[in-house]
Amino acid sequence: MYALRGAISVENNKAEDIRIATQELMQDLMQANELNESELISIISSATNDLDQLYPGKAIRELGYQNTPILCLQEMKVENSSPKMIRLLIHVDGSKESALLKHSYLKRAKNLRPDLIK
Repeated sequence: MYALRGAISVENNKAEDIRIATQELMQDLMQANELNESELISIISSATNDLDQLYPGKAIRELGYQNTPILCLQEMKVENSSPKMIRLLIHVDGSKESALLKHSYLKRAKNLRPDLIK
């Protein structure tokens, strides 16, 4: 088993903006790592407390991921943390060297983990 990480910023606390951002991040992680749903074990999503108009998991389900358990959490509020962020942690069945993993940090989220951006 291995895990993929990703994050994306959202411009506005609107359901459609959250949907578009979540789906963009999910599709980027899946395509970059050449995965399909049958390889997924579970997905944990989190959103900062300033995003409350749509569960990121609902946006993932709308992409067709019906058989993968998805848990949505609120990101811990920390002073001076980046606002309007969605994060994903995807657990994958299989083995892959960490050097081959393609994590995804999009838009303003690129500043969160520059060490993981290739």
